[in-house]
Amino acid sequence: MRQPSRGYRAGLDAALLAAACDSAPGQRVIEAGCGVGAALLSAAWRRQDSQFTGLERDGAAADLARQNVRDNDLGDRVAIIGGEVESGFKALGLESFDAALSNPPFFDDPAALRGPAPAKAGAWMADGGLAAWTGFLLKSVRQGGSLTIIHRADRLADLLALLGAKAGSFRIRPIQPFADTPAKRVIVRAVKTGRAPLVLLPALVLHPRTGPKHTPEVEAILRGDEALGWAA
Repeated sequence: MRQPSRGYRAGLDAALLAAACDSAPGQRVIEAGCGVGAALLSAAWRRQDSQFTGLERDGAAADLARQNVRDNDLGDRVAIIGGEVESGFKALGLESFDAALSNPPFFDDPAALRGPAPAKAGAWMADGGLAAWTGFLLKSVRQGGSLTIIHRADRLADLLALLGAKAGSFRIRPIQPFADTPAKRVIVRAVKTGRAPLVLLPALVLHPRTGPKHTPEVEAILRGDEALGWAA
């Protein structure tokens, strides 16, 4: 996986987002803001009967993503396109997808983030706010299509409010650093026009207090042995 030597580099969030992708064989999946393709290619490796498209506005990151697609021999199932989330899905001229993935920028208020390095600003700051990202994702999938988003836990209420008018059947998995600490991340899965009751799933705990770096469940996910499932 080629990444820039400086600036934003993919990490655990991308790995968890990929593990949360549950596309069915033959389905088409889009990732909004795919960067160099870490989550996108990992999801494609996990779901080998699905087709994937990554949208990225940064030309250098998109070029690295295309190189990563070639290096991993995934060109028959993974495509990288340039474009702005803020311009809306319609501007891409694509047919609706079956599923969408995204790790939106965590901040949309410059005052909330203290001086990010210029190379990281695009990945950390959402120019159009979280509303632009949720709006894009909702437009990108067909009726009954799924949306899977990883974000800060303190933005959960905003995510539910922004998605709730056109999506439902929410399943939420908190991500806790340790079993005895609050969640720092949430992964939210919704269905466009879904009507099932919201389900709050057991938290995924990343680290034990002693012993190995990751809990056995997370280690299995990172090694590709398990998915991050959506069953209760």
